[in-house]
Amino acid sequence: MSVNPELVGREFPPTAPYLVGREKVREFARAVLASTPISLDPEAAQAAGYADVVAPPTFAVVIQEQTLAQLLAEPDAGIDFSRVVHGSQQFTQSRPIVAGDLLTATLAVTSVKSLGAHAMVTAESTITDADGAHVVTAISTLVVRGED
Repeated sequence: MSVNPELVGREFPPTAPYLVGREKVREFARAVLASTPISLDPEAAQAAGYADVVAPPTFAVVIQEQTLAQLLAEPDAGIDFSRVVHGSQQFTQSRPIVAGDLLTATLAVTSVKSLGAHAMVTAESTITDADGAHVVTAISTLVVRGED
């Protein structure tokens, strides 16, 4: 089955709110070798004007993953996850993610392109805080390999 081109423009319901935890931020920072004190030490973050530790910019992928799971589970999408390769990732932040944030994400499919037997699906996840204010937009392009 090939990727359904009618996915373009489809929006998915908001994800369940995700409470950003201090230890999750610290674990993620260590995993991506982000050694900045504001990502590891609450006192350093507070001295820099933040309420708590600040997540590295790529932490948004943790919240985005919930939206991509919706897309991959869509019955008519035609996306076989065993054939998916991550093509690209972009983040546009209005402000940093901070421990204590309660974030919700909504996904929209912005593009489906066929490349021979393969397809590229671009999805945009808009992540907002508990007040509905924009925090970050995460854009992923997934390459769905065609049949061998």
